[in-house]
Amino acid sequence: MLKRTALVLALLVSVTGSCLSGETNNLRTMFSNGQANIMGINIRTFNAQDKNGNEIIDEDEISGNFLNAIDRLDEIKSLGINTLHVLPVTPVGKLKALGTAGSLYAISGFDEINPQLIDKNSELSPKEQAKKFVDECHKRNIKVIIDLPSCGSYDLFLNKPELFIKDDKNISIVPTDWTDVRLFNTGNNEKLNQDVLNIHKKFIDMVLELGADGIRADVATIKPSKFWIEITNYARQKDKEFLFLAEASDSWREPPSQYAEFTPYDELLKSGFDGFYGSFFNLKDWNGNEFMEHIKFINKLLKSYPEQKNVIMSFTTHDEVSPVILHGSEFSVMISWLEAVLPYNPYSIDGFPYGDEYIYPWANGKAKKTETDDDTYFVHRGKLDIFNFSRIPKGGSKGINKKVLDNFKGFNHKRRIYNSKNR
Repeated sequence: MLKRTALVLALLVSVTGSCLSGETNNLRTMFSNGQANIMGINIRTFNAQDKNGNEIIDEDEISGNFLNAIDRLDEIKSLGINTLHVLPVTPVGKLKALGTAGSLYAISGFDEINPQLIDKNSELSPKEQAKKFVDECHKRNIKVIIDLPSCGSYDLFLNKPELFIKDDKNISIVPTDWTDVRLFNTGNNEKLNQDVLNIHKKFIDMVLELGADGIRADVATIKPSKFWIEITNYARQKDKEFLFLAEASDSWREPPSQYAEFTPYDELLKSGFDGFYGSFFNLKDWNGNEFMEHIKFINKLLKSYPEQKNVIMSFTTHDEVSPVILHGSEFSVMISWLEAVLPYNPYSIDGFPYGDEYIYPWANGKAKKTETDDDTYFVHRGKLDIFNFSRIPKGGSKGINKKVLDNFKGFNHKRRIYNSKNR
């Protein structure tokens, strides 16, 4: 009888593991209360071992992977971060690619782990390695958000052309200047493309299987609102606290392609998203009055929904040039202290606390070896590298900027005190 009971319990855990893990997930609540202190990380560079100091991961060196990423989690915790936004972990395309590793956002599959992020010497399967990383985050009370790319790689288009929009010449659509990806055919609010919807549900299943606490939807605006209603409902049936963060801005007015759908930020919030980016990344171009007007706008907007919503303070992301390059160390310090006092969710990108300028000496030069059809070290100057196997983001050749780091720690200390008094 005892053996039979144990077997039944084991089967229940295996079938409903994601639901059971959802009982301890409170990320939606944290986020809505402005208590999620988020850092975006690229596993491929997060704990890369650049032994010779040339800032590229050579053949005899070790790139970042899920298992060696665990070694940095105590450091991340000490910085005051309680949520990691993990940039895409799905396989990447190798054809018509950018960079020697391929962009993290040129997705070639939805329910597998990118083999570039795996320790090949481990006996654990790729998903087991990813899950171990998530489990180790949770042991330190760090939540995990997984990134959902918005478009598919050219490789995926060749394998499954039925998933993509084509023009009148049957050519796949390149949105804006994102030359390494193609636009999915999600359908519209009158009729959704069930095939595209189903592969996104497979992504949600994988994220839940890994034990993650939410997703960040890349360029969420290019999918129709009913698509997101379906996806958010699907996830919340399994985990009510599963967070949906939209990459969307109130300053975005049109889609990146005439063939793309466009769902503005306010409709995304109605469709199940818990928050969006706002336009905080425009701080670099604003004066004080413009910044205060944006704060008033956000406060009024968030009060207009029956369910509590919030935003991230997206002053610096992987799409933004390093604040140190833009306006010097003082600008980074100002960002940190603004995040200490505003009632939203602080957001930084890996390297920001250390004053990284994301300047790579080999940038856009010819590569001796590549995993893609691009033999150039393609990078966006001053932005976190998402295209190659490169160094850990801790300041590069200039080293750690102590002024930026001390103020980052200081703002997090003040914010923790404030949150503890106002729970």
